[in-house]
Amino acid sequence: MPRRINLDNIAIILHQPRYSENIGAAARAVRNMGIGHLVVVDPQNYDVDRALKLATHVASDVVEQIEIYENLKEALSYYNYVVGTTARLGGQRQVVNAPSTLAEKLVSISSENRIAVLFGPEDRGLTNDEIKYCQALVNIPTAEFSSLNLAQAVMIMCYEIFIAGSEDNIRFIPRLANQYELEGMYDQLKDILVRINYINPENPDYWLGKLRHFLNRMRLRAKEVSIIRGICRQIDWYGRKRL
Repeated sequence: MPRRINLDNIAIILHQPRYSENIGAAARAVRNMGIGHLVVVDPQNYDVDRALKLATHVASDVVEQIEIYENLKEALSYYNYVVGTTARLGGQRQVVNAPSTLAEKLVSISSENRIAVLFGPEDRGLTNDEIKYCQALVNIPTAEFSSLNLAQAVMIMCYEIFIAGSEDNIRFIPRLANQYELEGMYDQLKDILVRINYINPENPDYWLGKLRHFLNRMRLRAKEVSIIRGICRQIDWYGRKRL
């Protein structure tokens, strides 16, 4: 049957925001567009009163219900699909969506999956080490000056998601593996691939990066992650048996 976007399954995540005012303005954008949650990771000098001033009374409840985490890995562990925002292109950021294109994809994913739209710090954005957690990247096109205010970028993404969800969508996507399940798989893969000398043990995360990019594009389900981990266990068992 036709489905609409599940805004309750979508969260905006601000990683290491530097200014409490931007958190408040982001809360207002979340409230205006009906997004379900606002999450903040390791905020710098967070002042709730300054945040509330920019949120205004309309979004004060969003500020009061903000989930705060100390590290990004923990904050993302509950989500099945993570979208990273980036102003920089090239390098590890070759496959990047426009906001409207990305928002349309989220309509069907949101039905059975928790989605995180991740924003980096105001001064540098997300690092390559941080985008490794993302299944998709999105870039907001600009003219000559590529840097947007954090709250402005949040508003644009929330708006595009809201608009994309205003029309019926008949495609269905089942529950995907969450970040906790994926990171467990990647840790196991890294261990096995180092032991069989497939990747360089001196810098395994670098060599595992390309495999991450490949698997992240596949939208793995929990059952598929379990299959890959089972293969790793079998390789481990066979290797120990041959010793």
